[in-house]
Amino acid sequence: MIETPRLILKPLTHNQLLKYIKDDHSLEKEFHLLPTKKNIAPELQEALQQTILPNVFDKDKDYLYHTLWTIISKYDNRMVGDICFVGEPDPNGEIEIGYGTYEEFRGKGFMTEAVGRILQWAKEQPKVRSVFAATTKDNLASYSILEKNGFIHIGEVDDMLSWKIELK
Repeated sequence: MIETPRLILKPLTHNQLLKYIKDDHSLEKEFHLLPTKKNIAPELQEALQQTILPNVFDKDKDYLYHTLWTIISKYDNRMVGDICFVGEPDPNGEIEIGYGTYEEFRGKGFMTEAVGRILQWAKEQPKVRSVFAATTKDNLASYSILEKNGFIHIGEVDDMLSWKIELK
């Protein structure tokens, strides 16, 4: 678990991921939080079933790089979004991040703060040298979060923009 003044970022265990997928507020109950409407995107649902759950279950992998980290607002006592790494650092020390803010909590700076904190955490990890992210061209809010955290636009393919920040 890592914190900012307003947020708690908590990596989910395999059993907690199962509760997250159920979306029946049992995860919030476990964390003593108020219920949150999540709206899990189809892409995230697929990633959870195909990749995230099997990788978190695999004891040979560092689950912190494979699981979802839930983002909790201390003031609201609610989950406000999720952030994750897309696997462990590659041989060059690069990792990819993905993130999403639940609709009612957008525009409040939560994700900018969460990305900044997860970057600090990543910088402290010996194998991590840089972080990559991809956003759609029309998602101004998403790439604004990256720009505010020091990411540099490094390219584009079709409707996707690529971003990177060097940590070491």
